[in-house]
Amino acid sequence: MINIICELSKYFVLIFMALYTIKCFSYFTAKDKKSRDKNLNKQIVYIFLIHFFCYMIMFLRLQQMRILIFYAAQIFVAILYILIFHSIYKDASRLITNNISFLLLVGYIMLTRIDFSLAVKQFAFATAGLIVTSFIPAILLKIKNLKNWSVFYGIAGLALLITVFIPGLGISRYGSRNWIQIGSFTMQPMEFVKILFIFFVAAGLVKAVTLKDIIVNAAIALAFMLVLVLERDLGAMVLFYICYVMMVYLATSRIIFFIGGVGLGAGAIVLGYALFKDTLFSHVMVRVNAWLNPFQYQDSGGYQITQSLFAIGTGGFTGSGLTEGMPYLIPVDESDFIFSAICEELGVIFGLALILIFVSSFIAMTNIAMKCKKPFNKYVTFGIAVCYIFQVLLNIGGVTKFIPSTGVTLPLVSYGVSSVLSTLIMFSVVQYTYIIVNKEADKVEKEKARIRAEVAGE
Repeated sequence: MINIICELSKYFVLIFMALYTIKCFSYFTAKDKKSRDKNLNKQIVYIFLIHFFCYMIMFLRLQQMRILIFYAAQIFVAILYILIFHSIYKDASRLITNNISFLLLVGYIMLTRIDFSLAVKQFAFATAGLIVTSFIPAILLKIKNLKNWSVFYGIAGLALLITVFIPGLGISRYGSRNWIQIGSFTMQPMEFVKILFIFFVAAGLVKAVTLKDIIVNAAIALAFMLVLVLERDLGAMVLFYICYVMMVYLATSRIIFFIGGVGLGAGAIVLGYALFKDTLFSHVMVRVNAWLNPFQYQDSGGYQITQSLFAIGTGGFTGSGLTEGMPYLIPVDESDFIFSAICEELGVIFGLALILIFVSSFIAMTNIAMKCKKPFNKYVTFGIAVCYIFQVLLNIGGVTKFIPSTGVTLPLVSYGVSSVLSTLIMFSVVQYTYIIVNKEADKVEKEKARIRAEVAGE
């Protein structure tokens, strides 16, 4: 009987996942606010149904009471977050809030399956992050002239980035020196520096009047990337570079900057490969070789990617079912390769829908950016959107052998305190911009109403 219930529940999860994904996009085509709200309310129902069926499967399979307690705690926090956040910020984006809650819950589900202690730790820090970052829109609304803080963003970002080189503080993992450790607590400074970097570039672009201003801004941005190169964190360096090029293109609307940026980036990769492939970036070459022919290096550098591909293939479209797969065979399955574990046990259909949910958040953020009249807020929000979606691309592209693995996490889903907290900060900044956009729209409507009243009075 348990097997029948679990098997049926697996298909219910896929059905509700598809429905949730459809609502993500029908939100953009809704004709009015009432229709959008109806879609968003249905999304919340689908979130909790997916979450319920997943935890029911794990409880029935494993018969552990702690799973039920943990499930109840997650539901309590998710409901509280959705209700309180939108009671405080009535003009905030409900789609983004729904997606935040959903992605966090998906992460908890897979981490509960992989390592219960990590799931509890992620839940504790994410809950604290939700509370703390909920204050960000209110704080930013009270701070004036954020665009004038470019010097602060630059100095603070570089200072935080170079902390990994402090003896006794910085540590190396997987060939990159991009972590700091204080006691038992570890953190990736890059996760928070990318936010300061986006703010720095946006502030510089707002002030840029001449080509010289853009060059100065580019030189300091290059300093960020050179530090990341010294850390041997090429995944983060690529992320920073893409954000910079796209933000400059948005600010200038000149295709030459985009083409030049792409060409310069490609040239730098080729030159770096030629000069440093056997020295500074030897660990990167292991990943490149594994990407080119993973089965040739299956017993060494290609083991991770081959196990990832086996997991995705074994799960098939509908997945093997929670607790029925072998995600533990994939190294770092709780973090960098969690998408492979998801596809193995929940199915490729679930994985594809998850990608579309990430895309819907990106579309929502770019829409918010394009509607914003203030250049600084527009650039910041667009930079966050680009950073977010390319992080998704780098992660999923790496685990599916589309591109070499970069060691980048899957936002809000992968285990990683630094990654989760930085992503929550970025989403809170986007909510701040959305509130501004709504205020600007209300102001325009009031002005139109005033003009119509004056015309009618005449």
